[in-house]
Amino acid sequence: MAETSNSNIEDSIKSEALSTQQRPQIIGDNSGPQAPYPLRIDGVVVTGFGRGSKELGIPTANLPTDSKTTTTWIATAKSGVYFGWCSIRFPLGHPALDFPSRLPSSRILEPDFQPPKPGFFLSELSQQEGWRLYPMVMSIGYNPFYKNEVRSAEVHVLNGFDQDFYDSPMRVSLLGFIREERDYSSLEELVKDIKIDCEVAARSLARREWKLAGDKWKKECDWLAGKQMT
Repeated sequence: MAETSNSNIEDSIKSEALSTQQRPQIIGDNSGPQAPYPLRIDGVVVTGFGRGSKELGIPTANLPTDSKTTTTWIATAKSGVYFGWCSIRFPLGHPALDFPSRLPSSRILEPDFQPPKPGFFLSELSQQEGWRLYPMVMSIGYNPFYKNEVRSAEVHVLNGFDQDFYDSPMRVSLLGFIREERDYSSLEELVKDIKIDCEVAARSLARREWKLAGDKWKKECDWLAGKQMT
């Protein structure tokens, strides 16, 4: 039995290494997101499991997935990692309102990592109301490595912050799917995959049509800017 167990572990490690090597470096073609995207989720940032910053070095902003959410599709969404843009409405006095943080978004990314910039600007009114726009990756699911029993929606913003923003309204526009959620043989393998997720998202969002540039994305941009849509 011990030999079988060791063999299974070795096979799992080899499978993880192979999977990492074969992962696409960019998602979607240059023409931009395809149906069913964009997908929207919004809510007030809530406390999560507390592992993102402490164990992984990857802080996340959690959105509700229970009865408090108004996003009906979240219950049946494919578990895995998505990417796109998010907007956050910061409270008065939050450092993010006045200047960008010098902190990296996480400890796992290279020091010279540069998050992509959006292809549109928030209106002066939206900015006065506290809205700011960022690229992000989002995990939806149960995180098999930690064996969660509750489905979660965790956003990792690709910009760093000097201060938390719990209880702040957040809007997320998902533009594509990076990968399915997986189990891992070690924390290091999990972190390695998340690092690749962030890099893939940054490359993918750097293209014009993925920056939501142009008139055809106006409705999505208005929603991210905090407007009430009918």
